[in-house]
Amino acid sequence: MEVVGDLFYYRAEPAVPPRGAIVVIHEIWGLVDQIKGVADRWAAEGYLAVAPDILSRGGVTPDVGLELQQALAHPDEAVRLEWQPRLREKLTAAREPEYARGALAQLVGLLDRLDEEPGVDGRIAVTGFCFGGTYAYALAAEDDRVLAAVPFYGTAPAAEKIQDIGCPVLALVGELDVPIMERLPEVRAAMTAAGVDFEAVVYPEARHAFFNETNPLAWNPEVAADAWARATAFVAKRLG
Repeated sequence: MEVVGDLFYYRAEPAVPPRGAIVVIHEIWGLVDQIKGVADRWAAEGYLAVAPDILSRGGVTPDVGLELQQALAHPDEAVRLEWQPRLREKLTAAREPEYARGALAQLVGLLDRLDEEPGVDGRIAVTGFCFGGTYAYALAAEDDRVLAAVPFYGTAPAAEKIQDIGCPVLALVGELDVPIMERLPEVRAAMTAAGVDFEAVVYPEARHAFFNETNPLAWNPEVAADAWARATAFVAKRLG
């Protein structure tokens, strides 16, 4: 783990000179090993990959997140329902606007660090999952150093913030992810109105969190493989 300011992050180095850098933002479970594994996969593609921990200061440390994730993926619905209040309690701080502003400022500070990395040369992309997908959108709107954004089942910002997105966006969504799908027509219209190069790929019969192999209720290996191929090709094209 490394640190910039008050932000800890996991760093995965490519075996060759980097073809750019990518910020990998975790789900609501925090910086668990699964997300570090995603960063490692990006490093294997030739990128300097950094996975920031933006939830520990709000009480969702990786250990807490893993415990919550395992409970809420339990095959017994009664167990899942029993743990819902704990999840809401732990995420209370992170849902506050002030917390979100602080987390976004931390991510901008991480971009400052990446700007100084040899070989990055301003080639920076962002990706994220669920909670992290939402922040991938937000960081693209906040900082024009982001040249490509790949939110996996993240919530797009309001139309007035979409206007601030200056990079191409590839959104990867499961058809059964009702909240994301309900807003998708509105998001597409706002992206078009703002002139954003936006593509949304909707996977039939796929659920929220289809990319997370540690989630037995949602993981879809075929969809995850296609999404990975699309994400890597998109970033490679945009970073050059």
